[in-house]
Amino acid sequence: MTEKGKYFVLKQKAVPEVLLKVVEAKRMLDSDPSMTVQEATDRLGISRSSFYKYKDDIFPFHDEAKGKTVTFVLQMEDEPGLLSTVLNTIAEFGANILTIHQTIPINGVASLTLSVEVLPTAGDASAMIEKIEEQSGIRYLKILGRE
Repeated sequence: MTEKGKYFVLKQKAVPEVLLKVVEAKRMLDSDPSMTVQEATDRLGISRSSFYKYKDDIFPFHDEAKGKTVTFVLQMEDEPGLLSTVLNTIAEFGANILTIHQTIPINGVASLTLSVEVLPTAGDASAMIEKIEEQSGIRYLKILGRE
């Protein structure tokens, strides 16, 4: 696969600060059309060259997730109603579950693999995943891929 075709999904804490500032500069420019790139980069303390170098290569997950299939795996405690809570959260955000596979719990922990279609009308996919991850009984959540 060529370099242009490779994608990575990272948690925000793993992204270098300059890239987060590029995302913020893009948000500022979108929200204020009269703002120049120079003004945005000056406010954020990054160079214009950094902005232009990365602006097309970094974006918040939710911006590019709509209309896509996201597959993630999570480890969850064997608690009554926890799977239902996860599925209700997905429904609450307006996403569509395509596949679901849960293993038999071993030592009180089950693995769950979900493929979810993030419809164009769905809510923020990153907020959905964050809400699932914050549920009591969810030990681990990892995004496996996005198509």
